[in-house]
Amino acid sequence: MTAANALRTIAASTHSTERDTALRLAGRFAEYAGWMSQEAGDNSAALWWTGQAAALAAACDDHDLVAYSLIRRAEIALYAEDSHGTIELARRAARQSGNPRVLGLAAQREAQGYALQGHDAACRGALDRATSLMSTAAAGGLSEPDGTPVLGSLHMGDPTGFVSGWCLLDLGRSREAAQTLTAGLDTVPETALRARARHGARLALALADSGELNQACAVVEHVTASLPLVDSATIRSELRRVGRALRRWHHVPCVRSATAGIAAVLQTEGLRPDDGPGTRGRAVP
Repeated sequence: MTAANALRTIAASTHSTERDTALRLAGRFAEYAGWMSQEAGDNSAALWWTGQAAALAAACDDHDLVAYSLIRRAEIALYAEDSHGTIELARRAARQSGNPRVLGLAAQREAQGYALQGHDAACRGALDRATSLMSTAAAGGLSEPDGTPVLGSLHMGDPTGFVSGWCLLDLGRSREAAQTLTAGLDTVPETALRARARHGARLALALADSGELNQACAVVEHVTASLPLVDSATIRSELRRVGRALRRWHHVPCVRSATAGIAAVLQTEGLRPDDGPGTRGRAVP
């Protein structure tokens, strides 16, 4: 990313406070580039940029960004269904920072790793820690004491509710997950299309697993309408799971319509023009 490279060059030619400021900003740009790479489906580029963010952060003693880079790596491991990697990276992140928000995000990721393993008690314990930490962090709003934006999603100031619903679904408690995710979706602003689509895709999966077909299909309709506007690889992966869950009821008219809509938006993934090396192959609170 040009901005990150330019800031890194500036940092090399400046001293003390100015150098640290440039490095910190370059690290933020690199972390964002990693997230964009993941959303484009290029996990290799996502990991590379996230590694650059961690290195830049370490060079200016930005321990929060070092920790957040590990949380981002844990998210990539989560989507790959690597539960052990998700938990270990989340724990490493928690050892790097004393920031309540960063610690809360790490606890959320750890909970999701436990949910993948089916460890209900450990998952609940991590979610309880996350809730307490994010409550403490909320007192500071969406900016740090120095005025910089907090790390993580700004549309979902506290994504613990969404993460809880995600965990309940992975633990096989679909109805509880659907209830939690339905309540959480109402808190996401209408303008946050990507966040609402990701939340909606997970809700549709919970509803489908619960046999609530009409509701699931209605949510799918909203998600598929949003996807061309946000074009997210992580949301596409969620929709594939929804499609597989719905196929059990292929004889139901609304299901046939929903799965046809999913197939249509997933087909466009292979039809997009290549934007160049590392972009075609390429996200959470």
